[in-house]
Amino acid sequence: MVMRATRWAIAPEDADRAVEIAAATGLSPLLAQVLINRGIDTPELAELFLDPDLAELPSPIEEFPDLAPALDLLAEAIDRGDRLGICGDYDADGMTSTALLIRAFRHLGADVTASIPSRMTDGYGINQRIVEEFHQNGISLILTVDNGIAAYEPIARARELGLTVILTDHHDVPPKIPPANAILNPKLIDPASPYAGLAGVGVAYVLAVALAQRMGRSAPWKSLLQLFTLGTIADLAPLTGVNRRWVKRGLSLLPFSTVPGIRALQQVAGINVAGNLAGDGQSDGNAIPSAMASTSKGPLKPEAIGFRLGPRINAVGRIHQPNVVIDLLTTDDSGEALERAMQCEEINHKRQQICNQIEQEAHAWVQASDLDLKAARVMLVVQPDWHHGTIGIVASRLVERYGAPVFIGTYEEDNPEQVRGSARSIPEFNVFEALEFCKDLLTKHGGHRAAGGFSLPAANLPAFEARLREFAQTCLKPEHICPLVQPDVRASLSELDGELYEQIDMLHPCGIGNPDPVFWSPGLQVVGQRQLGQDRKHLRLTLSDGTAQIEAIAWRWGDAFPLPPVVDLAYQLKENHWNGAVNLELDVVAIRPAAGVSAPVRSLIVADRPATYDPAATLIVGKGLKPLAPNSRQPLTPSTPKRAGFTFRDRPYNCAWGDRDGQPELRIRNPEGKVLALVDGESTGLLGPSRETAEPVDLNHPFFRSLIAAAKVALTGTT
Repeated sequence: MVMRATRWAIAPEDADRAVEIAAATGLSPLLAQVLINRGIDTPELAELFLDPDLAELPSPIEEFPDLAPALDLLAEAIDRGDRLGICGDYDADGMTSTALLIRAFRHLGADVTASIPSRMTDGYGINQRIVEEFHQNGISLILTVDNGIAAYEPIARARELGLTVILTDHHDVPPKIPPANAILNPKLIDPASPYAGLAGVGVAYVLAVALAQRMGRSAPWKSLLQLFTLGTIADLAPLTGVNRRWVKRGLSLLPFSTVPGIRALQQVAGINVAGNLAGDGQSDGNAIPSAMASTSKGPLKPEAIGFRLGPRINAVGRIHQPNVVIDLLTTDDSGEALERAMQCEEINHKRQQICNQIEQEAHAWVQASDLDLKAARVMLVVQPDWHHGTIGIVASRLVERYGAPVFIGTYEEDNPEQVRGSARSIPEFNVFEALEFCKDLLTKHGGHRAAGGFSLPAANLPAFEARLREFAQTCLKPEHICPLVQPDVRASLSELDGELYEQIDMLHPCGIGNPDPVFWSPGLQVVGQRQLGQDRKHLRLTLSDGTAQIEAIAWRWGDAFPLPPVVDLAYQLKENHWNGAVNLELDVVAIRPAAGVSAPVRSLIVADRPATYDPAATLIVGKGLKPLAPNSRQPLTPSTPKRAGFTFRDRPYNCAWGDRDGQPELRIRNPEGKVLALVDGESTGLLGPSRETAEPVDLNHPFFRSLIAAAKVALTGTT
């Protein structure tokens, strides 16, 4: 057994505040504590977090100073019939951004083409070659997406040639800003703005929707929102502000996507999607209305994109030509879409093989070297014949394994005297500042706190390593060189049930800025354990705390076999689908030997819910619906919660009381985010993702009658 060392930073518990938030929202106290850890520490903030549509959203024109002139330039160019050229980037953010704008501009009648530089031959961002080719091909307006803010010379050249340039990007702003006609970058707006966390695809989405409004045209917002969702999650953008609001909607649309490329990509990735439920609005007496029906899966979860769709898109830009993804996401031909999706699948398989080989070679190098990470505090690994497009992924895996900042590189194929590399970091180490500290040794560099890229002459490698170690000494201590685990809240196994798992969905979308909850349990007995997978790299565990027993999977923990008989475990709660059965299991984050058998975990008990309801806790708020003033609360029975969850026809729903013109209104939300709103005694209700877009439905339909009865039982115990 080789037990992997980890450092645990367990969040402090605030039991009283957790109970208060749990009572106000209906969440488990465990998840209320998770919200507190995220800075959401009042019932009011929790309500806004659970339903981001409650928040008032400022107009993007008010937030982005150059948005209005950019819209004028684009609208005038499209009206004149000018040719537009888009220059994107070769990662998932840049490719989804490019596809989004192509779809939007074509819908608005524009003559548009796109060019994405090759990772291998061009490097990142717009360059002079692309500018010259655009000019030769009659392009009069260039629009960059997910790049351009640091491309002063190419954009200056475009302006010299008489081209109009609109620059959209989200990367850090350099001291010298390119001379574009308009610049849209969330780094140039108020950091407190809800738009401040947009990725490149988010800026593209804002521009596309605003342009359609400016031209008085409809926008294909559903397809654009799905591309926004793909790019935002794949780029690891923070899921806060408008990102959380829009991604939440986008995830509910993806299983029903009518974009052929998205459906094909989900198909080859093994993600079940619903049939085309658009329909003609008619149904027989026994059919489930398509607006409330779905596959049993409901909305996609972010991990479906982050681990299945995103890698298939990113792989193309890493080791192939990006036009494969652009064709995939812009075609309306299902046959072509499936062909391109299968190409993505094949390319991703090749990328996996390359990454696994490089990772094995990197581990072997570490084991064979005399590197003392506690002393060096940073790892620099440079080897020949590694693929430039995949070393960043390997760097992330090395950070996960060794808990140190990793700088990994390989020699240029056409110039072995030059090294190109990627860097990934730990929380206490700023990659961009480290590269700046070494900039006199580097040919080129860039990045941010957590990641970066660099190139340098091979002759400078010894000095580069020494300089990195010098910088690391200023910000890292030996104890920092260890993988960091950050559990949110302590739980007993008996608390890990289906209701808790369903409630975790209410915290979604999870990702950067809102990570998935990590629970931990001390003193678990290892009832069973075995190694799994090729080379026995993984562990399958059976665990018990004396009150309950559960299965767990520990990915990449095979070298810790056999585990000691009693361990502390940090984990996430997941569903395991196997042979038609669905069971809850633990997805292990970290394992450590137990210090001793701990006392039973204290469960937080929610006090009786208040005997009044607060209409601020609504599921949807449109322009015609306002929260009641505090003195207009209406009494309910003491046993009636203001919000409840329930299962109907094997699907999870949430329901709550609201107010419509002084009358209690029942609101029922399905897993896709659509809400059925109704007042007792009326035969017609409203159904839709928001009040503004809701449509009337017949409440006498058998499906709706049964659904409403189930919601009333959940809320009041009566029908």
